[in-house]
Amino acid sequence: MTLKNVKKKLFIYLILLIGLFFSSVSCKKFKGFSNDNLNFSLDTVVFDTVFTTIGSATKQFKIYNPSNKSVKIESIELMGGENSPFKINIDGLTGTSMSDIVLEAKDSLFAFVMVTLKVNNATNPMVIEDSIRFRTNGKDQYIQLAVWGQDMYYHFTNFDKGIYDFNNDVTWPNDKPHLVYGAAIVDSAKTLTIQQDTKVYLHKNAYLFVYKGKLDIQGTKDHEVEFRGDRLESDFNELSGQYYGIYFHEAKTSTINYTNIYNGTAGVHVYSEESSNPGYTVTITNSKIYNHSSYGIWIYAGAKVKAENCLIAKNGAHAVFVLGGGKFNFNYCHILGYGTQANSTPALAIRNYYDENNTTVVRYLQEGVLRNCVLYGNQATEIAFDTLNPNNDPALISLDFKNCLIKRSSIGTDNFYNSGIIWNQEPLFVDFALNDFHFYSSSPLNNSGLVNTVNTDLDGNNRSVSTPDIGCYEY
Repeated sequence: MTLKNVKKKLFIYLILLIGLFFSSVSCKKFKGFSNDNLNFSLDTVVFDTVFTTIGSATKQFKIYNPSNKSVKIESIELMGGENSPFKINIDGLTGTSMSDIVLEAKDSLFAFVMVTLKVNNATNPMVIEDSIRFRTNGKDQYIQLAVWGQDMYYHFTNFDKGIYDFNNDVTWPNDKPHLVYGAAIVDSAKTLTIQQDTKVYLHKNAYLFVYKGKLDIQGTKDHEVEFRGDRLESDFNELSGQYYGIYFHEAKTSTINYTNIYNGTAGVHVYSEESSNPGYTVTITNSKIYNHSSYGIWIYAGAKVKAENCLIAKNGAHAVFVLGGGKFNFNYCHILGYGTQANSTPALAIRNYYDENNTTVVRYLQEGVLRNCVLYGNQATEIAFDTLNPNNDPALISLDFKNCLIKRSSIGTDNFYNSGIIWNQEPLFVDFALNDFHFYSSSPLNNSGLVNTVNTDLDGNNRSVSTPDIGCYEY
């Protein structure tokens, strides 16, 4: 066989193979796209209040193809375009418009939406709306987007970069919320006044730092001041540890009245004292301090705190932690456990020493007074002591408890448990799971208190002039 004949046969085989390929492909005819349209898990994506310049949490919805055939999404478009405060991500694709996306039969895609708002210099909340258009088989379908926005006053401190937000001898306006990044500082010998109805939102790890200055929070009944984290979506309503808290460092005499402080790490942290103070470092009245990841009130290194008509509950470690001496005087207070974290510990913990530079520092607990207080929770014991007295100094620790309901695994026999102590009786709260710590008339708290100068309860109700109730509420 000549070379010419071999080439001729190879050419014929090649033509036959090409023909077989196209023949096999033609047998697998494309069945076409479905004429159906899309289904969605939501028709509207709604964001709770979002602060201007602060991004929201990401919301999501699903896009479904209900057909037995693939469907071709001709276009997806964020109608507000580049000027929209919303951002979208469709199954990993980002942008304001996308096209020719094939969704297989009976399959679905995830869509994600987030929003960041610009400052509008307005005191009232604003509503921003947009939509996402899905065009399939010539039909337009829309997912509506809506967000409540709010401007605020900003307080930003970055210690590492030398940026400080000082709030010295000023009164914060209450027409818009205040947002704290890093810290808002009250400097030495200066005063910050916070009016009634002021809302203070704090970013992750942020705190109000009173450094040798004075804080005067002037909440009133029905016009409380509020401290909470800056994420206002419902998922964050009961999440602790969103910010640090209010930190007093050797502060001048300060006051907190009718203030709700919740969802932080340590609600009120009082470190040491200003030696010139005539009385308590901080006086807290008619306030609720709850759902902090560590402590409700932390009294540290000789600080002095007085509290009346306060509810301190559901904190991760202790409701009140006294560490390293000082003074505390609590009257008509709910000091409660019920922490939701696995490491929950007794509601009240007292320790008169701490370790510093490998040295144990023992300090005087000059005053430890509980009057008309309820110490209760899920633990077998809701009061704990860890004290040292190496020199057997009788004045080192001074405690005085009267007319309190206390939960303890064994009844206390120390001489500071004085008259009117009620041991281990259920206080009969209305619903502690729902944070309703009022009590029923059959509660042992009813009519078991000691008369003193506090004439109203946390709700503003008059207390009995002869047989008041134990705790922050009067039945």
